[in-house]
Amino acid sequence: MRHVISAIVQNVPGVLAHISGMLASRGYNIDSLAVGETENAGLSRMTFVVRGDDRVLEQVRKQLEKIVTVVSVQDISANDYVERDLMLIKVRSPTGSLRSEIRELVDIFRARVVDVGPEELMIEISGRESKVQAFIERMRPYGITELVRTGRIAMIRGSNPGALIDDFPPSTHS
Repeated sequence: MRHVISAIVQNVPGVLAHISGMLASRGYNIDSLAVGETENAGLSRMTFVVRGDDRVLEQVRKQLEKIVTVVSVQDISANDYVERDLMLIKVRSPTGSLRSEIRELVDIFRARVVDVGPEELMIEISGRESKVQAFIERMRPYGITELVRTGRIAMIRGSNPGALIDDFPPSTHS
């Protein structure tokens, strides 16, 4: 089972290393990880995707909550949520009919061409993991020369009373 976990953490050096080291030392694999500042500069949101049963999820949550710099932990996947993944992909694309085919697929997937070279196109796409994965599969026959993805980001729909961000003082670090 796939779980999307959001941890609000203090925005201080070493937090990412501490958390990823703790998860690795206990044998938990992180499928995806995204970290970024929140609306409160003193806090960051870490969004993890981990696989496992409810027991694994509970252990990960408990271990995260023990870390001093972790302010709150939520299982986002237990709620109604919006999830996005961003990818840049370079595809072989000589001029002519192949390039036109690729551009048509770009339009169908609501992606966009962000760079055009003589033999390659660089394409940006965002959306649910399944959409991004489907686009990759459609691009394989053309020849993917390079691909880079962000980790999943997710947010619970509606108001989120468990967020605690407004109650935390802004960071004094720069």
